[in-house]
Amino acid sequence: MTRYGQLIFSLIVSLAVVSPAAAQWKWKDKDGRVQYSDVPPPSSVKESDILQQPSAARRLAPATPAPAASATPSAAPSASGGTSAPKVDPELEARRKKTEELENAKKKEEEQKIAAARKENCSQARAHMKTLDEGFRIARTNANGEREVLDDADRAVEAKRTREAINSNCK
Repeated sequence: MTRYGQLIFSLIVSLAVVSPAAAQWKWKDKDGRVQYSDVPPPSSVKESDILQQPSAARRLAPATPAPAASATPSAAPSASGGTSAPKVDPELEARRKKTEELENAKKKEEEQKIAAARKENCSQARAHMKTLDEGFRIARTNANGEREVLDDADRAVEAKRTREAINSNCK
């Protein structure tokens, strides 16, 4: 390997080693000990006690506290008398509400379609029941395509089926 190649190789290796360290947080805990972590310090740590933070980092409370500072977060809520409400991103909250409203609108529209179909089925079943009750001759086509007139037994079966349809759709 040439001298120029060795220089480039050592530069790449040093950048690979240094860049994770640049994304580290460094702060003093309540006992004055220096803590290192790749997650932000707990909210109980003062801004003045933060010694180093990543350049593009925003300080938010970590999802899980750092192991070295685990005693600090549990002591902070009891000292202040309660927990603070988590910060909510307004844009995210607006999107969540909009999605919820759309889902509710879809449910309501689907319920209206079902109600309209039931109403239509109810009116058709009542009209068919009226025809059955009045004793008109009713003919239907069988599987062979032939026309059959309903006799009394078939009429009774059809009346029972129509009553069930009325009971299920006319509520």
